[in-house]
Amino acid sequence: MADAFEEKAAWCALNTVFGFEPQTGHRLAEALEGPGAVFHLTVQERRQLLGPSKFLPQLSLRTLDEAAESLRRLQADGYRFVGYGEPEYPGLLRECEDPPLGLYIRSESPLPELFDAQPAVAVVGTRDISPYGKEWCQRIVMALARAAQKPRIVSGLALGTDGIAHQTALECGLPTIGVMATGIDRVYPFRHEALADTIARTPRSGLVTDYPPGTAPLAIHFIRRNRIIAGLCGATILVESKSKGGGMITARLAASYDRTVLALPGRIDDRRSAGCNHLIREQIAEPLTDLDRLAEQLGLGAGKPLRKRDLYQEVLDFYGASCPEEEVRRMAGVARLIQQNRGIALEEIARRAGISWPEAAAGAGILESDGFICMDLLGNCTIKPKNM
Repeated sequence: MADAFEEKAAWCALNTVFGFEPQTGHRLAEALEGPGAVFHLTVQERRQLLGPSKFLPQLSLRTLDEAAESLRRLQADGYRFVGYGEPEYPGLLRECEDPPLGLYIRSESPLPELFDAQPAVAVVGTRDISPYGKEWCQRIVMALARAAQKPRIVSGLALGTDGIAHQTALECGLPTIGVMATGIDRVYPFRHEALADTIARTPRSGLVTDYPPGTAPLAIHFIRRNRIIAGLCGATILVESKSKGGGMITARLAASYDRTVLALPGRIDDRRSAGCNHLIREQIAEPLTDLDRLAEQLGLGAGKPLRKRDLYQEVLDFYGASCPEEEVRRMAGVARLIQQNRGIALEEIARRAGISWPEAAAGAGILESDGFICMDLLGNCTIKPKNM
Protein backbone atom coordinates (compact mmCIF):
# COMPACT_ATOMS: atom_id res chain seq x y z
CA MET A 1 0.00 0.00 0.00
CA ALA A 2 1.30 3.46 -0.91
CA ASP A 3 2.21 5.76 1.95
CA ALA A 4 0.37 9.04 2.52
CA PHE A 5 2.81 11.21 0.55
CA GLU A 6 2.82 8.85 -2.44
CA GLU A 7 -0.97 8.83 -2.46
CA LYS A 8 -1.08 12.62 -2.27
CA ALA A 9 1.45 12.89 -5.11
CA ALA A 10 -0.66 10.54 -7.23
CA TRP A 11 -3.76 12.70 -6.74
CA CYS A 12 -1.67 15.76 -7.56
CA ALA A 13 -0.41 14.14 -10.77
CA LEU A 14 -3.91 13.02 -11.71
CA ASN A 15 -5.18 16.58 -11.15
CA THR A 16 -2.41 17.98 -13.36
CA VAL A 17 -3.35 15.64 -16.22
CA PHE A 18 -7.15 15.70 -15.95
CA GLY A 19 -7.79 19.13 -14.47
CA PHE A 20 -10.24 20.06 -17.21
CA GLU A 21 -11.79 16.58 -17.32
CA PRO A 22 -11.84 15.48 -13.67
CA GLN A 23 -14.54 12.87 -14.23
CA THR A 24 -12.14 10.87 -16.43
CA GLY A 25 -9.55 10.98 -13.66
CA HIS A 26 -12.10 9.85 -11.09
CA ARG A 27 -13.21 6.93 -13.25
CA LEU A 28 -9.61 5.78 -13.69
CA ALA A 29 -8.81 6.04 -9.98
CA GLU A 30 -11.98 4.14 -9.11
CA ALA A 31 -11.41 1.41 -11.71
CA LEU A 32 -7.83 0.84 -10.54
CA GLU A 33 -8.66 1.24 -6.82
CA GLY A 34 -6.43 4.25 -6.34
CA PRO A 35 -4.75 7.07 -8.26
CA GLY A 36 -1.22 5.69 -8.01
CA ALA A 37 -1.95 2.64 -10.15
CA VAL A 38 -2.88 4.89 -13.08
CA PHE A 39 0.77 5.87 -13.55
CA HIS A 40 2.10 2.32 -13.35
CA LEU A 41 0.12 1.02 -16.33
CA THR A 42 1.87 -0.24 -19.43
CA VAL A 43 1.31 1.61 -22.70
CA GLN A 44 -0.99 -1.18 -23.85
CA GLU A 45 -3.04 -1.07 -20.63
CA ARG A 46 -3.44 2.70 -20.96
CA ARG A 47 -4.74 2.31 -24.50
CA GLN A 48 -7.18 -0.37 -23.42
CA LEU A 49 -8.62 1.93 -20.76
CA LEU A 50 -8.62 5.26 -22.62
CA GLY A 51 -8.43 4.39 -26.30
CA PRO A 52 -6.68 6.92 -28.58
CA SER A 53 -6.58 9.62 -25.92
CA LYS A 54 -4.49 12.80 -25.88
CA PHE A 55 -3.72 12.01 -22.23
CA LEU A 56 -1.80 8.79 -22.86
CA PRO A 57 1.72 10.32 -22.97
CA GLN A 58 1.14 12.07 -19.62
CA LEU A 59 0.17 8.93 -17.70
CA SER A 60 3.75 8.01 -16.90
CA LEU A 61 6.01 7.62 -13.91
CA ARG A 62 7.76 10.82 -14.96
CA THR A 63 4.52 12.77 -14.40
CA LEU A 64 4.16 11.15 -10.98
CA ASP A 65 7.75 12.02 -10.04
CA GLU A 66 7.29 15.62 -11.18
CA ALA A 67 4.14 15.91 -9.05
CA ALA A 68 6.00 14.58 -6.01
CA GLU A 69 8.81 17.10 -6.51
CA SER A 70 6.29 19.90 -6.96
CA LEU A 71 4.60 18.94 -3.68
CA ARG A 72 7.91 19.03 -1.83
CA ARG A 73 8.58 22.56 -3.12
CA LEU A 74 5.07 23.66 -2.20
CA GLN A 75 5.36 22.32 1.32
CA ALA A 76 8.69 24.09 1.74
CA ASP A 77 7.00 27.35 0.71
CA GLY A 78 4.11 26.90 3.15
CA TYR A 79 1.43 25.69 0.72
CA ARG A 80 -0.59 22.50 0.98
CA PHE A 81 -2.36 20.06 -1.33
CA VAL A 82 -5.28 17.77 -0.53
CA GLY A 83 -6.32 14.97 -2.87
CA TYR A 84 -9.87 13.79 -3.48
CA GLY A 85 -9.28 10.53 -1.64
CA GLU A 86 -7.96 12.17 1.54
CA PRO A 87 -10.23 12.68 4.56
CA GLU A 88 -9.47 16.44 4.69
CA TYR A 89 -11.02 17.00 1.25
CA PRO A 90 -14.11 19.28 1.58
CA GLY A 91 -17.23 17.23 2.18
CA LEU A 92 -19.69 19.37 0.19
CA LEU A 93 -17.36 19.56 -2.80
CA ARG A 94 -17.01 15.77 -2.75
CA GLU A 95 -20.79 15.50 -3.33
CA CYS A 96 -20.64 17.30 -6.70
CA GLU A 97 -20.65 15.42 -9.99
CA ASP A 98 -17.40 17.00 -11.19
CA PRO A 99 -15.23 17.66 -8.10
CA PRO A 100 -11.57 18.58 -8.59
CA LEU A 101 -9.11 15.74 -8.18
CA GLY A 102 -7.24 17.88 -5.70
CA LEU A 103 -6.92 21.36 -4.23
CA TYR A 104 -3.92 23.57 -3.55
CA ILE A 105 -4.33 25.60 -0.37
CA ARG A 106 -2.76 28.63 1.26
CA SER A 107 -3.94 29.01 4.84
CA GLU A 108 -2.64 29.01 8.39
CA SER A 109 -5.61 26.96 9.64
CA PRO A 110 -5.99 23.18 9.86
CA LEU A 111 -7.96 21.90 6.86
CA PRO A 112 -10.95 20.60 8.89
CA GLU A 113 -11.38 24.13 10.26
CA LEU A 114 -11.04 25.64 6.81
CA PHE A 115 -13.63 23.54 5.01
CA ASP A 116 -16.12 21.67 7.16
CA ALA A 117 -16.23 23.41 10.53
CA GLN A 118 -19.15 25.71 9.62
CA PRO A 119 -21.67 26.40 6.83
CA ALA A 120 -20.41 28.24 3.77
CA VAL A 121 -22.24 30.79 1.62
CA ALA A 122 -20.98 31.99 -1.77
CA VAL A 123 -21.45 35.70 -2.49
CA VAL A 124 -20.72 36.42 -6.16
CA GLY A 125 -21.47 38.89 -8.91
CA THR A 126 -20.15 41.24 -11.54
CA ARG A 127 -16.80 43.04 -11.51
CA ASP A 128 -18.63 46.11 -12.85
CA ILE A 129 -20.61 46.52 -9.66
CA SER A 130 -22.94 49.51 -9.22
CA PRO A 131 -23.31 51.61 -6.06
CA TYR A 132 -26.57 49.72 -5.43
CA GLY A 133 -24.78 46.37 -5.77
CA LYS A 134 -21.87 47.43 -3.59
CA GLU A 135 -24.14 48.64 -0.80
CA TRP A 136 -26.27 45.52 -0.83
CA CYS A 137 -23.29 43.19 -1.10
CA GLN A 138 -22.02 44.73 2.13
CA ARG A 139 -25.46 44.57 3.74
CA ILE A 140 -25.89 40.92 2.77
CA VAL A 141 -22.59 39.88 4.35
CA MET A 142 -23.36 41.99 7.44
CA ALA A 143 -26.75 40.28 7.74
CA LEU A 144 -25.05 36.88 7.58
CA ALA A 145 -22.67 38.01 10.32
CA ARG A 146 -25.71 38.50 12.58
CA ALA A 147 -26.89 34.91 12.04
CA ALA A 148 -27.13 32.55 14.98
CA GLN A 149 -24.82 30.16 13.10
CA LYS A 150 -22.03 32.24 11.55
CA PRO A 151 -21.21 31.15 7.99
CA ARG A 152 -18.00 31.29 6.00
CA ILE A 153 -18.11 33.61 2.97
CA VAL A 154 -16.75 32.15 -0.26
CA SER A 155 -16.02 34.15 -3.42
CA GLY A 156 -13.60 34.38 -6.33
CA LEU A 157 -11.12 37.10 -5.26
CA ALA A 158 -11.98 39.14 -8.38
CA LEU A 159 -12.56 42.87 -8.55
CA GLY A 160 -16.03 44.21 -7.80
CA THR A 161 -18.45 41.94 -5.97
CA ASP A 162 -15.90 39.31 -4.93
CA GLY A 163 -13.48 41.74 -3.33
CA ILE A 164 -16.28 43.55 -1.51
CA ALA A 165 -17.66 40.26 -0.17
CA HIS A 166 -14.23 39.13 1.10
CA GLN A 167 -13.38 42.51 2.64
CA THR A 168 -16.76 42.90 4.35
CA ALA A 169 -16.52 39.37 5.75
CA LEU A 170 -13.13 40.17 7.27
CA GLU A 171 -14.44 43.42 8.75
CA CYS A 172 -17.43 41.58 10.24
CA GLY A 173 -15.35 38.80 11.78
CA LEU A 174 -16.50 36.11 9.36
CA PRO A 175 -13.97 33.69 7.86
CA THR A 176 -13.68 33.77 4.07
CA ILE A 177 -12.26 31.61 1.29
CA GLY A 178 -10.96 33.04 -1.97
CA VAL A 179 -11.14 30.57 -4.86
CA MET A 180 -8.47 31.46 -7.40
CA ALA A 181 -8.30 31.02 -11.18
CA THR A 182 -4.49 30.86 -11.05
CA GLY A 183 -1.85 28.75 -9.41
CA ILE A 184 -1.70 29.03 -5.63
CA ASP A 185 1.61 30.92 -5.93
CA ARG A 186 0.05 33.77 -7.95
CA VAL A 187 -2.62 36.36 -7.13
CA TYR A 188 -4.89 37.90 -9.72
CA PRO A 189 -5.83 40.70 -9.92
CA PHE A 190 -2.52 42.04 -8.66
CA ARG A 191 -4.18 44.80 -6.67
CA HIS A 192 -5.71 42.12 -4.45
CA GLU A 193 -2.37 40.82 -3.22
CA ALA A 194 -2.78 42.54 0.16
CA LEU A 195 -6.35 41.21 0.47
CA ALA A 196 -5.16 37.70 -0.41
CA ASP A 197 -2.40 37.90 2.21
CA THR A 198 -4.92 38.98 4.85
CA ILE A 199 -7.28 36.14 3.95
CA ALA A 200 -4.47 33.57 4.12
CA ARG A 201 -3.45 34.79 7.61
CA THR A 202 -6.98 35.03 9.04
CA PRO A 203 -8.12 32.08 11.19
CA ARG A 204 -10.41 29.62 9.38
CA SER A 205 -9.85 31.49 6.12
CA GLY A 206 -7.69 30.74 3.12
CA LEU A 207 -7.01 30.67 -0.61
CA VAL A 208 -7.92 27.66 -2.74
CA THR A 209 -7.36 26.57 -6.36
CA ASP A 210 -7.17 23.38 -8.37
CA TYR A 211 -4.67 24.86 -10.83
CA PRO A 212 -1.00 23.79 -10.60
CA PRO A 213 1.57 26.37 -9.45
CA GLY A 214 2.53 28.91 -12.08
CA THR A 215 -0.85 28.81 -13.88
CA ALA A 216 -1.65 32.18 -15.47
CA PRO A 217 -5.06 33.96 -15.22
CA LEU A 218 -6.49 33.00 -18.63
CA ALA A 219 -10.18 33.57 -19.36
CA ILE A 220 -10.99 29.86 -19.59
CA HIS A 221 -9.57 29.28 -16.11
CA PHE A 222 -12.26 31.42 -14.47
CA ILE A 223 -15.04 29.18 -15.76
CA ARG A 224 -13.43 26.08 -14.23
CA ARG A 225 -12.94 27.94 -10.94
CA ASN A 226 -16.66 28.73 -10.60
CA ARG A 227 -17.65 25.12 -9.93
CA ILE A 228 -15.44 25.11 -6.83
CA ILE A 229 -17.09 28.25 -5.47
CA ALA A 230 -20.53 26.69 -5.94
CA GLY A 231 -19.43 23.26 -4.75
CA LEU A 232 -17.91 24.44 -1.46
CA CYS A 233 -21.16 26.12 -0.39
CA GLY A 234 -24.62 25.11 0.70
CA ALA A 235 -25.99 28.35 -0.74
CA THR A 236 -25.01 30.90 -3.39
CA ILE A 237 -26.11 34.54 -3.47
CA LEU A 238 -25.87 36.44 -6.76
CA VAL A 239 -25.64 40.17 -6.03
CA GLU A 240 -25.46 41.65 -9.52
CA SER A 241 -24.81 40.15 -12.95
CA LYS A 242 -25.35 40.85 -16.59
CA SER A 243 -27.25 38.23 -18.57
CA LYS A 244 -23.94 36.43 -19.12
CA GLY A 245 -21.00 36.30 -16.74
CA GLY A 246 -19.11 34.33 -14.13
CA GLY A 247 -21.67 35.00 -11.42
CA MET A 248 -24.42 33.54 -13.59
CA ILE A 249 -22.30 30.45 -14.26
CA THR A 250 -21.67 29.99 -10.54
CA ALA A 251 -25.37 30.38 -9.70
CA ARG A 252 -26.43 27.87 -12.36
CA LEU A 253 -23.79 25.39 -11.18
CA ALA A 254 -25.04 25.76 -7.60
CA ALA A 255 -28.58 25.03 -8.78
CA SER A 256 -27.33 21.95 -10.68
CA TYR A 257 -25.74 20.72 -7.44
CA ASP A 258 -29.15 21.10 -5.76
CA ARG A 259 -27.92 23.94 -3.56
CA THR A 260 -29.91 27.01 -2.51
CA VAL A 261 -29.60 29.98 -4.88
CA LEU A 262 -30.69 33.53 -4.05
CA ALA A 263 -30.51 36.61 -6.26
CA LEU A 264 -30.79 40.29 -5.44
CA PRO A 265 -33.55 41.82 -7.60
CA GLY A 266 -32.73 44.98 -9.52
CA ARG A 267 -34.26 47.49 -11.92
CA ILE A 268 -35.56 45.85 -15.09
CA ASP A 269 -33.67 48.39 -17.22
CA ASP A 270 -30.32 47.87 -15.47
CA ARG A 271 -28.05 45.50 -17.42
CA ARG A 272 -26.13 44.71 -14.21
CA SER A 273 -29.30 43.23 -12.72
CA ALA A 274 -30.43 41.41 -15.88
CA GLY A 275 -28.91 38.12 -14.78
CA CYS A 276 -30.40 38.23 -11.28
CA ASN A 277 -33.84 39.12 -12.62
CA HIS A 278 -33.60 36.32 -15.19
CA LEU A 279 -32.76 33.66 -12.57
CA ILE A 280 -35.66 34.84 -10.42
CA ARG A 281 -38.04 34.83 -13.39
CA GLU A 282 -36.96 31.30 -14.35
CA GLN A 283 -37.35 30.19 -10.69
CA ILE A 284 -33.72 29.10 -10.58
CA ALA A 285 -33.11 31.58 -7.75
CA GLU A 286 -35.27 32.85 -4.93
CA PRO A 287 -35.49 36.65 -4.67
CA LEU A 288 -33.55 38.16 -1.79
CA THR A 289 -35.96 40.77 -0.44
CA ASP A 290 -35.66 40.71 3.37
CA LEU A 291 -32.29 40.79 5.12
CA ASP A 292 -33.92 40.14 8.50
CA ARG A 293 -35.07 36.75 7.14
CA LEU A 294 -31.91 35.90 5.21
CA ALA A 295 -30.14 33.85 7.87
CA GLU A 296 -33.26 31.83 8.61
CA GLN A 297 -33.89 31.40 4.87
CA LEU A 298 -30.45 29.77 4.57
CA GLY A 299 -30.92 27.55 7.61
CA LEU A 300 -28.48 29.53 9.76
CA GLY A 301 -30.93 30.29 12.56
CA ALA A 302 -32.80 33.50 13.18
CA GLY A 303 -30.54 36.49 12.73
CA LYS A 304 -30.42 39.45 15.07
CA PRO A 305 -32.75 42.11 13.56
CA LEU A 306 -31.06 45.20 12.21
CA ARG A 307 -32.05 48.37 13.97
CA LYS A 308 -33.37 50.96 11.56
CA ARG A 309 -30.99 53.88 11.22
CA ASP A 310 -31.89 57.53 11.72
CA LEU A 311 -28.90 58.84 9.81
CA TYR A 312 -29.95 62.49 10.10
CA GLN A 313 -29.94 62.23 13.92
CA GLU A 314 -26.68 60.21 13.89
CA VAL A 315 -24.91 63.04 12.08
CA LEU A 316 -26.40 65.64 14.43
CA ASP A 317 -25.23 63.68 17.47
CA PHE A 318 -21.78 62.95 16.03
CA TYR A 319 -20.86 66.52 15.10
CA GLY A 320 -23.08 68.48 17.50
CA ALA A 321 -20.43 69.19 20.10
CA SER A 322 -17.64 70.09 17.68
CA CYS A 323 -19.19 72.11 14.82
CA PRO A 324 -21.51 75.13 14.51
CA GLU A 325 -25.20 74.16 14.51
CA GLU A 326 -25.84 75.47 10.98
CA GLU A 327 -22.95 73.45 9.57
CA VAL A 328 -24.04 70.30 11.39
CA ARG A 329 -27.60 70.58 10.06
CA ARG A 330 -26.26 71.15 6.54
CA MET A 331 -24.15 67.97 6.78
CA ALA A 332 -27.10 66.03 8.21
CA GLY A 333 -29.22 67.19 5.28
CA VAL A 334 -26.51 66.10 2.84
CA ALA A 335 -26.37 62.68 4.53
CA ARG A 336 -30.15 62.27 4.29
CA LEU A 337 -30.14 63.18 0.59
CA ILE A 338 -27.45 60.58 -0.07
CA GLN A 339 -29.34 57.96 1.92
CA GLN A 340 -32.49 58.60 -0.10
CA ASN A 341 -30.74 58.85 -3.49
CA ARG A 342 -28.05 56.18 -3.88
CA GLY A 343 -25.25 57.34 -6.19
CA ILE A 344 -26.34 60.99 -6.16
CA ALA A 345 -23.78 63.47 -7.57
CA LEU A 346 -22.44 66.47 -5.66
CA GLU A 347 -24.06 68.86 -8.14
CA GLU A 348 -27.48 67.30 -7.48
CA ILE A 349 -26.92 67.40 -3.71
CA ALA A 350 -26.15 71.12 -3.92
CA ARG A 351 -29.23 71.79 -6.06
CA ARG A 352 -31.65 69.82 -3.88
CA ALA A 353 -30.24 71.10 -0.59
CA GLY A 354 -30.14 74.72 -1.80
CA ILE A 355 -26.45 75.10 -1.01
CA SER A 356 -23.36 75.85 -3.07
CA TRP A 357 -21.24 73.14 -4.70
CA PRO A 358 -18.26 73.88 -2.38
CA GLU A 359 -20.54 73.50 0.66
CA ALA A 360 -21.89 70.19 -0.67
CA ALA A 361 -18.37 68.95 -1.45
CA ALA A 362 -17.06 70.00 1.96
CA GLY A 363 -19.94 68.33 3.79
CA ALA A 364 -19.63 65.13 1.75
CA GLY A 365 -15.87 65.08 2.28
CA ILE A 366 -16.24 65.26 6.05
CA LEU A 367 -18.94 62.58 6.04
CA GLU A 368 -16.71 60.31 3.96
CA SER A 369 -13.67 60.79 6.19
CA ASP A 370 -15.74 59.77 9.22
CA GLY A 371 -17.18 56.66 7.56
CA PHE A 372 -20.75 57.78 6.93
CA ILE A 373 -20.61 57.73 3.11
CA CYS A 374 -18.54 56.55 0.15
CA MET A 375 -17.71 58.87 -2.75
CA ASP A 376 -16.25 57.77 -6.09
CA LEU A 377 -13.87 59.70 -8.34
CA LEU A 378 -16.77 61.33 -10.17
CA GLY A 379 -18.28 62.69 -6.96
CA ASN A 380 -21.17 60.20 -6.80
CA CYS A 381 -22.12 59.46 -3.20
CA THR A 382 -23.53 56.40 -1.44
CA ILE A 383 -24.21 55.67 2.22
CA LYS A 384 -21.63 53.32 3.73
CA PRO A 385 -23.43 50.43 5.45
CA LYS A 386 -22.46 49.87 9.07
CA ASN A 387 -22.73 46.75 11.18
CA MET A 388 -25.09 47.94 13.89
